[in-house]
Amino acid sequence: MTYEHILYSLEDGVARIALNDPKTMNGVTEAMGHELVDALDIAARDARAVLLTGEGKGFCSGANLSAAQDLLADPMRDIGGQLDRAFNPVIMAIKRMEQPVITAIRGPAAGFGAGLAAAGDVVLMAEGAYFFCAFCHVGLVPDGGATYLLAQAVGRVRAMQMMLLGEKIDAKTALDWGLATKVVPEPDLDGEAMKLARSLARGPRSLGLIKRMAWDALDSSLETALQAERRGQRDAGRTEDFLEGVNSFLEKRKPAFKGQ
Repeated sequence: MTYEHILYSLEDGVARIALNDPKTMNGVTEAMGHELVDALDIAARDARAVLLTGEGKGFCSGANLSAAQDLLADPMRDIGGQLDRAFNPVIMAIKRMEQPVITAIRGPAAGFGAGLAAAGDVVLMAEGAYFFCAFCHVGLVPDGGATYLLAQAVGRVRAMQMMLLGEKIDAKTALDWGLATKVVPEPDLDGEAMKLARSLARGPRSLGLIKRMAWDALDSSLETALQAERRGQRDAGRTEDFLEGVNSFLEKRKPAFKGQ
């Protein structure tokens, strides 16, 4: 696929995927959603870590309503249809892929962008970045998995504050609430995100197992999580990276993982 709405590159095992419509602060259309799913599928095959970000001054301003005028004019409109067709598959691709996904946020992560940002396994924010669940201001409900992802990250009451009141949550607050992993000066965001992505790309095969178990644990009992850990430990223990990790520990050197 030739991309018109995103950028994709692969370097040092890191797939960098950037929403690329700066004039709308990377407002998402169905076409962009389809491209994101395709790029994530390619990254799941070729990369060892993924960096998801936005070009220009914003991460994502949400759904591009200007591009949906025909839909808005239809009295029988189903706004949820575009979620099935193009938006929800993006969130599910992030969850299901083995590779750790870093979301690097500058400016707004608004509307669908709030869920997209929160879907990252590691969330980096520039000092001026913010989350903004603006749905209540336009008479819609949150999407992009926000009702689930935000409540899991910050708890029900704070998630309600974000969604019912439609308040902007700045980077410092997001960090304090556990919604962000790290906050960095805006000029350093790209470099810090790529540095972290390269570090993850050099990690062991077990990182994918850790990601899968952590996501699954959100919807399971303790007993189910214990069994998942037992299966994951079996699978991780059979990898070449495990042997390399043990040998490097015994030999007092830095491990050279191959993701195998």
